[in-house]
Amino acid sequence: MNIADHIERGHLLFPHKVALIFEEQSFTYQQLNQLTNKVTNGLRALGVRSGDRVALFLPNIPEFIISYLGILKLGAIAVSVNVMFKREEVTHVLKDCGAKIVITTEAQCHYVDGANLPDLEQILIAEGEREGRLSLGQLMANADSGARAVAVESQTPASIVYTSGTTGFAKGATLSHGNVISNMYAQSRCCRMNADDKLLLYLPLFHCFGQNAILNAGLNVCATIVLQRRFELEQVLKNITVNKVTMFFGVPTVFIKLLKANISPNVLQSIRYYFSAAASMPVTVVQHWQSKYNLTIHEGYGLTETSPCACYNHDLMYKFGSVGMPIDNVEMKIVDPYGQQLPPGELGEIAIRGPNVMLGYWNRPQATAQAIKQGWFHTGDLGRIDEQGFFYICDRLKDMINMSGFKVYPNEVEQVIYQHPAVAEVAIYGVPDPEKGEIVKANIIPKNVEQPITAVEIKEFCSQRLANYKIPREIDFVADLPKNPTGKVLKRVLRQEATANIVLASSF
Repeated sequence: MNIADHIERGHLLFPHKVALIFEEQSFTYQQLNQLTNKVTNGLRALGVRSGDRVALFLPNIPEFIISYLGILKLGAIAVSVNVMFKREEVTHVLKDCGAKIVITTEAQCHYVDGANLPDLEQILIAEGEREGRLSLGQLMANADSGARAVAVESQTPASIVYTSGTTGFAKGATLSHGNVISNMYAQSRCCRMNADDKLLLYLPLFHCFGQNAILNAGLNVCATIVLQRRFELEQVLKNITVNKVTMFFGVPTVFIKLLKANISPNVLQSIRYYFSAAASMPVTVVQHWQSKYNLTIHEGYGLTETSPCACYNHDLMYKFGSVGMPIDNVEMKIVDPYGQQLPPGELGEIAIRGPNVMLGYWNRPQATAQAIKQGWFHTGDLGRIDEQGFFYICDRLKDMINMSGFKVYPNEVEQVIYQHPAVAEVAIYGVPDPEKGEIVKANIIPKNVEQPITAVEIKEFCSQRLANYKIPREIDFVADLPKNPTGKVLKRVLRQEATANIVLASSF
């Protein structure tokens, strides 16, 4: 098996069918397969072998897809790097995985600190030019267009997708070919994808949602992928109308923005199916959407560690507020702190077992053992199950902040802010936001009240060191922080206070 078997199958069955549309370009399955082969052969000529890590530090452009598939065909491991990461974050990921090659753009190349990456042998430029650097185009120009995906075992690592962990540092969730293949088949079936569908893909390809639940699932049924660099409302609407998009995938904030924009149903008339994941969807949004557009927003639940899909609120018996039931061949249960299964109605941690569960965290056996116990992945999410077997997400056991589907770990942000010379103490936590689900908030105790610092200064300081979505959107300067007897900051109290203030303000 090999994940990239799907592009070869598309080439065989529908050679002249459009596989990918991007801005003014389009690629048939035959063309996409041939370009993929050129990447495979080009990387092989650079000395990349099975099991080597090749990092993709790229935005949503065709070169991401071509490179990703080319890496997989070779039997190497594709490493996804968040395109919003800055130098320190990129260095951590590339050093952690031991990337041999990085494929990036001229605009992002300066974030790749080659001098501090002993395993890195080559930086390829996929968009733009960089003096002294080989371009991906040049590599492909000298490569043969014929290749076949190498056959690998189900447990062979295929990709590493980085996700924040309990230490505050990104950990590499290692997904096998079997993980992704089982997930893309289940996703295709749940969403009833077929070769006539056109899937809009503006969600980041470096994220498991965009990479597996949309791209791989879509290619698996020989559908057409309509690729967009990022979510821009005007471009989204243009792509929907011009390319007759039939399937729309998003996160709750996107659907909220579309409702606020009051889009006419006529503009969206080609879309037959809507899907939301990566964050909890407010029930009122789904109800409003169904009332306005006469279609349900189907919901899924999963994590990077589960490839990502684990649960689906299907159309056979849709329940508002639920994330549905486990997908094919996947089991889920609610457990207490000791791992014992809880009965329906009781709150506990969600645990998942199945072919979608990752191999583990790259080079982190201890973290893997803490997360996967007797085959069950412990999610850190708090939920419950009803008598009919439908699951509901209630909260998180961890302090992780979920902003528009992007995960922010407070400790990482705190470590950066603590570097500011005027900061004595800082606590980072998430507070509710009607559009983004949560936003990052900081409570800061200044070192010297007579020499005050401003929120603008803190945000500017963070912007040089962190991806934009990790920067606190709200900052309060305070005299103290609530703590327990051991000195640990009680972020639960901070969240409760912030939520109470929001409710109080909205009542006036």
